[in-house]
Amino acid sequence: MNIALPYQDLAIMDACLECGVNYMDTANYEPENIDDPEWRKVYDKRCKEQGFSAYFDYSWQWAYKEKFEKAGLTALLGSGFDPGVSQAYCAYALKHQFDTIEEIDILDCNGGDHGYKFATNFNPEINLREVSAPGSYWDTDANGKGHWVEIPAMSIKREYNFDEVGQKDMYLLHHEEIESLAQNIPGVKRIRFFMTFGQSYLDHMRCLEDVGMLSTQPIKFQGQDIVPIQFLKALLPDPASLGPRTKGKTNIGCIFKGKKDGKDKSYYLYNVCDHQECYKELGSQAIAYTTGVPAMCGAMMVLTGKWNKPGVHTVEEFDPDPFMDALTKYGLPWKENFNPVLVD
Repeated sequence: MNIALPYQDLAIMDACLECGVNYMDTANYEPENIDDPEWRKVYDKRCKEQGFSAYFDYSWQWAYKEKFEKAGLTALLGSGFDPGVSQAYCAYALKHQFDTIEEIDILDCNGGDHGYKFATNFNPEINLREVSAPGSYWDTDANGKGHWVEIPAMSIKREYNFDEVGQKDMYLLHHEEIESLAQNIPGVKRIRFFMTFGQSYLDHMRCLEDVGMLSTQPIKFQGQDIVPIQFLKALLPDPASLGPRTKGKTNIGCIFKGKKDGKDKSYYLYNVCDHQECYKELGSQAIAYTTGVPAMCGAMMVLTGKWNKPGVHTVEEFDPDPFMDALTKYGLPWKENFNPVLVD
């Protein structure tokens, strides 16, 4: 189980191949120093090839497919909540609720309040880079050809009334599971990912970005090399310390549109998790809980042989039923809405 930072993914995959063991992680690979001039050349080239700009994407790890196949080993990518459970929801919906899925909206709402004016719920380096990157979504043209649509960071905003949380502002982001779902859900025409943010968080983030505090390029300060975003991380509250003071709930799920028996159908599959209930059980807030439980369940699927397919795979490529059963058993029961409000 690779629960380290995404910077280490490829090195740990190499180690698994060398040692002959299966691999699992919760987030896909991204290089560490994205502001390094040499890396920017690689990044710009990859953006043109892929059709979207993202520091994190599956292609780095998908390149290991043949190596894991030849070794007879399984590499399970992204077994957190999103990615992870969000993809299991898609596989479950396709298996049990639809003949074809045409549109998927993944909605990630954190309605928790920790009392700070600015703090991140998981590693600040990863969190802030994800939010400040250009947004993108998968769409299909009039000829049925799928393509990426890229937008400036945080430029598409919607409001949504989340069950047990309430009305929240959410913004369209690039997220890695869109890449694999576009390949693995037959006939899907559009996939989008939205995440909620409060205005205070956005104001702080934009100010920090404007003055260079999100940079990964080392600078000289009083004779020492420091990385601005790592220095910022040292100043911000440790996400692990937020558990006792975070109140409220998360609501994460997928809204689907498609067809069943020739008729149009919409369906919403989601989970609601309470920050304080998570803290009472495990001493962590719900962001850690909703990542940790799916990681354990994904490991269980591989260890018990229920998910066993040599190569490099994402969650929606496997039978969702035993995974969904495990989520319910171990703390993340799912809810259904057969007449959901759709996102404009």
